[in-house]
Amino acid sequence: MSLRFLAAEEGEPNPLAPHLAEIVLALVVFLILVYLISKFVMPNFEKTFAKRTQAIEGGLAEAERKQAEADRQLADLNQRLSEARHEAARIREDAREQGAQIVVEMREQAQAEAARITANAHTQIEAEKQQVLGQLKMEVGTLATGLASRIVGESLEDEARQRRTVERFLAELESQPAGQSS
Repeated sequence: MSLRFLAAEEGEPNPLAPHLAEIVLALVVFLILVYLISKFVMPNFEKTFAKRTQAIEGGLAEAERKQAEADRQLADLNQRLSEARHEAARIREDAREQGAQIVVEMREQAQAEAARITANAHTQIEAEKQQVLGQLKMEVGTLATGLASRIVGESLEDEARQRRTVERFLAELESQPAGQSS
C-alpha cells in the first residue's frame, strides 16, 4: 500500500499534501502582492524605464547632432585649409612673377646705367680728344713757327702772324692725303 493511505489510516495529516486553507491564503496573498506590485511598483519601473529609454534616445540624438556638427566643422575646416593652400600657392606665384619682374627691371636699369656710363665715357673721351688735339695743334704750331722762323730768318713773334702761319700750315697738313709727306 501506499504511504498516503498508511498516513491516512493512522490519522496523521500528510505533510506533503497542502491544506485547503493554506492554498486559499497563499492564493489571496499572492493576488494582493500582484495587485500591489502592478499598482505601485510596476508604474515606477515603467517610469524609470521610460526615463532611461528617453535619456538613451536623447543621448543618441544629441550624439548624432554633435557628430553632424563635428562633421560640418571638419568639412568647413578642410575647405578653409584648401582655400588657404590655394591662396598660399597664388601668393607664391605672385611673388615669383614679381621677382621675375624686379629682375627684368633691374636688368633694364643696369643696361640703361651701363649705356649712360658708356655714353658719358665716350663724351668725355671725345672732349679729352678735342682738348689733346687742340693742345697738339698749339704745340705743333709753336714748333712749326719756331722752325719756320729759323728757316725763313724773319721773326714770327707777332702773335697774329704766328696764328695765321700755324693755321695755314695745319690747313695744308689736313688737305694732304694721309700717308703723303712733302
